[in-house]
Amino acid sequence: MHKSSTRSDYASQTVNGTTRNGSANPPQPSELFGLNVFSLSVMRQVLPKPVYKHLVAIQETNAALDPATADVVAAAMKDWAMARGATHYSHWFHPLHGLTAEKHQSFLIPTQDGGVITEFTGANLLQGEPDASSFPSGGTRSTFEARGYTGWDPTSPAFLVEGRYGKTLYIPSVFLGFNGHALDKKAPLLRSIDAISKQAIRVLRLFGHDATQVVTTVGCEQEYFLVDRELYLKRPDLMTCGRTLYGARPPKGQEMEDHYFGSIPERVLAYMEDLEVELYKLGIPVTTRHNEVAPGQFEFAPVFERANIATDHNMLMMSVMRRVAARHDLACLMHEKPFAGINGSGKHNNWSMADDRGNNLLEPGNTPQENAQFLVFLTAVVRALHLHSDLMRASIASAANDHRLGANEAPPAIISVYSGDTLTEVVEAIIDGQSAKAKEKTFLNIGVSNLPPLPLHDSDRNRTSPFAFTANKFEFRAVGSGQNIARPNMVLNTIVAESLGYMADGIETTLKTETDFNAAVRSVVQRELTAHRAVLFGGDGYSAEWHKEAERRGLPNLRTVVDAIPAFITPRAIALFASQSVLTDAELHSHYHVKLDTYIKMLSIEAGLMSSMGATQILPAALEYQSRVATAVHRTEDVLPSTTLIGQRKLLELVAAAIERFIARLQHLDRARAAVPETDDHRIVATYFRDFIIPAMQELRAAGDELEVLLDDDLWPMPKYRQLLHLS
Repeated sequence: MHKSSTRSDYASQTVNGTTRNGSANPPQPSELFGLNVFSLSVMRQVLPKPVYKHLVAIQETNAALDPATADVVAAAMKDWAMARGATHYSHWFHPLHGLTAEKHQSFLIPTQDGGVITEFTGANLLQGEPDASSFPSGGTRSTFEARGYTGWDPTSPAFLVEGRYGKTLYIPSVFLGFNGHALDKKAPLLRSIDAISKQAIRVLRLFGHDATQVVTTVGCEQEYFLVDRELYLKRPDLMTCGRTLYGARPPKGQEMEDHYFGSIPERVLAYMEDLEVELYKLGIPVTTRHNEVAPGQFEFAPVFERANIATDHNMLMMSVMRRVAARHDLACLMHEKPFAGINGSGKHNNWSMADDRGNNLLEPGNTPQENAQFLVFLTAVVRALHLHSDLMRASIASAANDHRLGANEAPPAIISVYSGDTLTEVVEAIIDGQSAKAKEKTFLNIGVSNLPPLPLHDSDRNRTSPFAFTANKFEFRAVGSGQNIARPNMVLNTIVAESLGYMADGIETTLKTETDFNAAVRSVVQRELTAHRAVLFGGDGYSAEWHKEAERRGLPNLRTVVDAIPAFITPRAIALFASQSVLTDAELHSHYHVKLDTYIKMLSIEAGLMSSMGATQILPAALEYQSRVATAVHRTEDVLPSTTLIGQRKLLELVAAAIERFIARLQHLDRARAAVPETDDHRIVATYFRDFIIPAMQELRAAGDELEVLLDDDLWPMPKYRQLLHLS
């Protein structure tokens, strides 16, 4: 059933018995890394020194792009790309629908004499003009207003994507409408990075530092499932929706807890090795690969990069993961909950801040209680999460993520902050007006004489916390596996930027009456930690007690998309994003409408497909099985009239009753679908789907799963969980 994959990657191709690099061994990652990237190191070699320095300044000091340099860069970029086999170029961007988009343009230009020339000018590099009419805008323009613009993002490197017969030059870009509104997720992210840099520098200036730029850095862990492609193609729900709409729990799921960090199956390891080659060539620094908790679930994790580059790399990585999976006769699933009853998939968004001197601004040092600057930045994050936890929840709200949050090791929908044992002691001491004591380094005694003791971290990890401080970064664990990390990082940057500005204002105001700088800082930190301590929580986020305690503390519990998304259009949110020049009122309403519209469409597709699969696949199979059982009972009674067939008759009754329940619930779902309100108000329609369509789907699934357990395997019309989850 499993065909051996034909690998076309750099490492596997040989010439005269040796690899491409002329050695008998496959090339090392260092030889592959960035091979298809127009990186700064490449630019240093191919650009005039002034142009190269200008591009470095754009990335490192937020210098404005000089359009006069675009022709020089474009010529060098074209020559580099074509020398490596590129025939087309594309402005690559992140529309609001959650995927990436591209329009390929050939370098070839016909001439009047019947020949062709190659052309790629600075104007081509700086701006493209795609048709924007089919991209979601959330009401910022009418359908007939079709013009949109892609603009080169010089802070993220261009790269080559390899096709079967050639390569395409991809140019990371932003996407704007004719009226100037952002129609993508990248432009607001870049604005938020500027905002946090501006406010963080204000704080650093107070501490006497001369940094000129602060960036946010992100390391994004990516969880995913792999299933056999032949089985995947037999599941219309997996193909269309990314998740199983029907499926009874298998006899063995993740109960034994033997998959996590287990030996990687050979077939999966071959996929991972092939994938890593492709990612290395694109300059994506993946460093970790392992089995995740659920059977068939795995993870890749990269090292930290600037947030905008990490975002580009994660979206590119997901695309490459799917493409390489097909080469190995696998399907890569990145839905947040492809299988009911076992762990869903997320991507832990590890976030921090760093200045242009290379200093991590969330590094506590050996004595965090004495690191005043760190405490200011920590307090700003705590304050931001407390005041705007609704926005953080809204930033990762989706129909898919609603299935995952709060169950099977996913964090709850209640946003809280876990600071770790040591920092919690420091924070509590500051709030109480006391001095925190330095904590001595402790070690774990293994109990084996010839093994050294292991140094312990300052605290254990709290896997139930949605926003946890881990050494020198915050880990936002609620982001869904298939989501674009641009939006949650944009929101996080924005709320922390506002909070840093507030902290800077507070310190500056206090210094007007307080001559001791350290005393002024401590006063502001103590005041803000006291005001926002309600968001700090280090216990079990899954427990019912925490839900009650969170309600007592006034923390919002926005369980669904419909509950969460309105946070984007509150007067407070509109004022916040405007104050940091990240999103306008119109753009926020656009995000709100697109999110709700996507929610409605996704559930409408799922409900329609669920009805179709039930009527055309499950019901015919169930009726056929019922007929077989009834025929068997009837024929046996004819042959053995004196025999009482209690068990067989009982089976027939069970099957008949299960079919009746299934038909009734199928009809109920269809009636609910027919009664969807006809209104332009997305909130009303989305609420209806949440309150009526989803419960009807859940009831129908339960009836379908009951039939799956009863029916003959040969009759069941789709692969079961026990086949999908365990790769051989």
